[in-house]
Amino acid sequence: MLSIDTLKVHYSGIQALRGVSLEVTKGETVALIGPNGAGKSSLLNTISGLVKPNSGNVVFEDTAITGAAPWAVTKTGILQVPEGRRVFAEMTVLENLQVGQTALHGREPTYGLDDVFRVFPILQERREQMAGSLSGGQQQMLVIGRGLMGGPRLLLLDEPSLGLAPVIIAQVFSALSELKQQGLTILLVEQNAHLALTASDRAYVLEQGQIVKSGASADLREDPEVAALYLGQG
Repeated sequence: MLSIDTLKVHYSGIQALRGVSLEVTKGETVALIGPNGAGKSSLLNTISGLVKPNSGNVVFEDTAITGAAPWAVTKTGILQVPEGRRVFAEMTVLENLQVGQTALHGREPTYGLDDVFRVFPILQERREQMAGSLSGGQQQMLVIGRGLMGGPRLLLLDEPSLGLAPVIIAQVFSALSELKQQGLTILLVEQNAHLALTASDRAYVLEQGQIVKSGASADLREDPEVAALYLGQG
């Protein structure tokens, strides 16, 4: 579904990506793990068109989207939920979700309000509440729900557990598991490596802008080096 070949990105004097290659197959959840500053968010932002690559190729379903404008990328069905729970604070929950539909660009919606409310029931309860007054966990649910309203064929998730309490993290990842079972394809950036490797089918380890390991998530959980560096084992 998504194929990235030898992608290189540098900006602000930093070489963020050093020839990254990876693939995502339809229906998979693929995780990107690695330390802070490894280039994980830079990779998502490059796929989304927010950052222009210096070289390399990004192909989505046989269509080259390398360096395409963000609106053109969303038109293909690639939607990103960025790090930091960026809600429209002075709009209601319902209005935030409706804004998500602007990413459809005439495509048929795959998720409607009822679908989002079924995955995140709290959003239905708070539908008339200002988004800025929601808790951090509720805001994270809202930005994922807003992404779903755009009819994603591939959902890019950047650090969905960041700053959340464990009970809320469990709710968010339970929802992601349900979405995967429904057939949604997800590329997940997650600092919590144990969580990422549990929630995904395959994973890539990114360090200093390079892929240093990849494989089935279950295998990487048993890899001594990954366990020592990222899972607090060893």
